[in-house]
Amino acid sequence: MGRSRGGLNTKIHALVDAEGRPIHLLLTAGQAGDAPAGRELLAHLQQGGILLADKAYDTDAIRTEAAERGVFANVPPRAIRKRTFAFGPRLYRQRNQIERFFKPHQADAGPRHAL
Repeated sequence: MGRSRGGLNTKIHALVDAEGRPIHLLLTAGQAGDAPAGRELLAHLQQGGILLADKAYDTDAIRTEAAERGVFANVPPRAIRKRTFAFGPRLYRQRNQIERFFKPHQADAGPRHAL
């Protein structure tokens, strides 16, 4: 559990397959960055797969490791990026599988803001 402005919290990082089934789950402290967790999740992605992740996972380390594993990283570039990478917005729409994975669990999470 980590501490942030909102109090104690935890992040759940998930790797899911094309049908939205979980392959690997990882818990980190709320204040921890997303990229280190992303690198750990990459170890569980099959070679030749496609990584669909949000901008928080747009790092050189993740892109390099993905390429070394034969994985195509379709991650939207952060605004501060000087170098551009191949990015397919139509392919990226399939990232909603991860959102659909989390949606049923959000109702059980309780209050999301400190009172």
